[in-house]
Amino acid sequence: MSMEDNEILDLYRERNQRAVIETNAKYGGYCGKIAMNILHSREDAEECVNDTFLKAWNTIPPTVPEILSAFLGRITRNISFNRYKAMHAGKRGGGEMTVILDEIAEIVSGGETPEDALSRRELSRAIGEFLEEQTAEKRGMFIRRYWYSDSISVIAKRYKKTENTVSVTLNRLRKQLRGYLTERGFNI
Repeated sequence: MSMEDNEILDLYRERNQRAVIETNAKYGGYCGKIAMNILHSREDAEECVNDTFLKAWNTIPPTVPEILSAFLGRITRNISFNRYKAMHAGKRGGGEMTVILDEIAEIVSGGETPEDALSRRELSRAIGEFLEEQTAEKRGMFIRRYWYSDSISVIAKRYKKTENTVSVTLNRLRKQLRGYLTERGFNI
């Protein structure tokens, strides 16, 4: 039986190393799936998950996340994307992650100025509001693709759709999101 998130966070606050063990027991598979979808290498994914837990250990406290799973997922994604970029620096093309990054780059720039950093929270909130307006299926497809980095074929199987239908749906969602953000004053 896994511990509740608040109990795990208490272990972090107490600087009890059992926090990492409990985090791994509860969220190791979740973080591993995120890293695997990005890196497609079990060894690299395991290293990213370990790096995630180290970062959590070094960050909690003073940071205390409201939603531990989202906090760990975000750290895992960032570490995995950074590892992916480092592994593929100077290479062109080459796989699903390049396609995913190209797709989302249409909407969100990779470079960040201090002003961008300040508005990141507003941008995240606006994207969340946009997704809340979508059907559960469309929202799920978007999240599966751009949060979990699932391939088009995996999403198609999950939602019992053709790959073409999923691709078209995601393309339309990206266009709608771009318009939605532009209307709200984001410089896209």
